[in-house]
Amino acid sequence: MRALMLQGTGSDVGKSVLVAGLCRAFANRGLSVRPFKPQNMSNNAAVTADGGEIGRAQATQAIACRVAPSVDMNPVLLKPQGDRTSQLIVRGQVRGTLAAARWREGRDGLLVDVLDSFERLSAGCDLVIVEGAGSPAEINLRAGDIANMGFARAADVPVILVGDIDRGGVIAAVVGTRAVIDPADAAMIHGFLINKFRGDPVLFDDGYRAIEARSGWRGYGVVPWLADAVRLPSEDAVILERPAANANRQVTIACPITPRIANFDDLDPLRLEPGVALVMVPPGTPIPDVDMIVLAGSKATIPDLAFVRAQGWDIDIRAHHRRGKPVLGLCGGYQMLGRGIADPDGIEGPACRVEGLGLLDVDTVLAGRKTLDRVSGQARGAAFDGYEMHMGVTTGPATARPVGHRADGSAEGATSADGLVSGSYVHGLLALAEQRAAWLARLGVTASGPDHGASIDAALDAIAVTLERHLDLDALFALSERAGRRDRG
Repeated sequence: MRALMLQGTGSDVGKSVLVAGLCRAFANRGLSVRPFKPQNMSNNAAVTADGGEIGRAQATQAIACRVAPSVDMNPVLLKPQGDRTSQLIVRGQVRGTLAAARWREGRDGLLVDVLDSFERLSAGCDLVIVEGAGSPAEINLRAGDIANMGFARAADVPVILVGDIDRGGVIAAVVGTRAVIDPADAAMIHGFLINKFRGDPVLFDDGYRAIEARSGWRGYGVVPWLADAVRLPSEDAVILERPAANANRQVTIACPITPRIANFDDLDPLRLEPGVALVMVPPGTPIPDVDMIVLAGSKATIPDLAFVRAQGWDIDIRAHHRRGKPVLGLCGGYQMLGRGIADPDGIEGPACRVEGLGLLDVDTVLAGRKTLDRVSGQARGAAFDGYEMHMGVTTGPATARPVGHRADGSAEGATSADGLVSGSYVHGLLALAEQRAAWLARLGVTASGPDHGASIDAALDAIAVTLERHLDLDALFALSERAGRRDRG
């Protein structure tokens, strides 16, 4: 078994991108590589070929390996539903809801699922690259941990610590991690790498040597700022570096940011279009007068709909519609656009029925089995290819005017009688260039961007080339051979 784990000095140090880049770099060397993250927390997820859901980052890392995503790549996924509750997904399927106060109790026994997935994954490839979560320096979370050192020690996988120099204090972050963690945990760390460096890396030579001397760990390289990372799908938060509206853009599309916004990477393909400005509207800000509004998915549709009203965004959306401008709702956004949403089983909270925005003549009932399907078909005269991931069934007269049809001929989505309001359950609806072009043509824009998948693939190749230049990949591969040595006696 060959495996290597990247853990960070903190959250958002770039572990997901580095794992994806390493997966592509080693795959380019002819190796069979797989990504693995024991535990993830994200409302951006993807449907796997084996009928489950995993974190979006692991699906991207699977693309980097040039393999289909599998539930074994992310056996435990937490999807926040409220400030203190999360839906627990194990091996791709919902296992229940956990309150934050009960998480330590709830994760007991999950290590068995994690190790089972890891062993099955590693048995079918040359190399597994593992991504930790948060930081091992969060020693208050160490008891019962399955995401960082708890997994590394149980599976006997060597660890490389990632430090983010862009945020400052990277010397203290790496050396301080060594100081606060348990000595047995520290023994699992075999080196470090520095990420997100801007400028001439020679200027950091003294700092690099200081970390080696004070931590006792060897350095494996300094990674420059990876500009191509912005082209990879978003996972943990809305990217603040998205382009803002400016005079060079032909049209502006706005999406309000609700507290439980999910799968907002559905909007990433719009960033490929030079004629489109995508504006993510934060709370406390009215939706501006734009050419199109998109309501993204939600992990908790009813609470997010209440938030839309509390922000006054419902007034903005209706005014936008009265001006004769289009609205598109995706998944949870589709449900919000209807006449009402019923939750008879209390899936999102107390059993209730709430009024929708009333722009689509449909109703949604949140009940039954969660839909997790890969889908393809035709809409607006062009192909689409994506997936459905939602609770509930949506019915009503507007579904007689579907957005499109799946490959099996069944209708998908709904359209208002005036043709201005559309709702679809397809995540990735705008990913294919021709499909995106069909929507933008209504706004008078001639699309020229590539398929989103092609853009992701090109970004992964560019990142892999950079890692080949700046990291000691031969040494990292040699280190991976140490995985599981205790099991081999």
